[in-house]
Amino acid sequence: MILRAHGAEPSAPAARSRWYERELGWPTAGSDPVELLTGVAFDVIELPAVAGFAMLRRVPRTGPVAVEGAWMRLLVATGSADELPGLLDWLEWGGVALDLGTIGAGGRITAPCPAHCRPPSLAAGAPGERCPQEAAVWLRPPDAKGEVEPTLPRAGFGGDGGAPDLVRLVSTAATECHRARLVRALPLPGQRRAGEG
Repeated sequence: MILRAHGAEPSAPAARSRWYERELGWPTAGSDPVELLTGVAFDVIELPAVAGFAMLRRVPRTGPVAVEGAWMRLLVATGSADELPGLLDWLEWGGVALDLGTIGAGGRITAPCPAHCRPPSLAAGAPGERCPQEAAVWLRPPDAKGEVEPTLPRAGFGGDGGAPDLVRLVSTAATECHRARLVRALPLPGQRRAGEG
């Protein structure tokens, strides 16, 4: 029997951190909120959630996907963050203003409530823990029973059957980011554009 100081149970953030480190082998930092270190087991492509949801309708299989507030985060193979600028140029999106970025080596993201959580309104990261509504949550959680890294989108064509290749994912994400930007720029019915009299 393991005795804890003063009979205390581990804190919810400590339990969340341990879950990520033990179940997935992902390093964590911070205590509240727990953060996942990027550039070690995965990199992140980040885009507005509205564009991300449209992208997910077009790309049915991806690696793990999380959402936090207005942002969606797609987990991709380590090193992919460095590939994005060149890939966008190659796909002829270079120079186009997109709300599409990456988080790679040395970065951090808020750890979503672990994959065994219920929906955000009932989410629990550890037994008895409730995740706040605005917390980062998994839309497509990592599979703790299997290897996560082989399912992450990576450079190259064709993918491996578990996730699309990085080229297809970035192309679709860029298209949806551009569409979302264009929709925001359109005037509402009856609204005048600047300079119209």
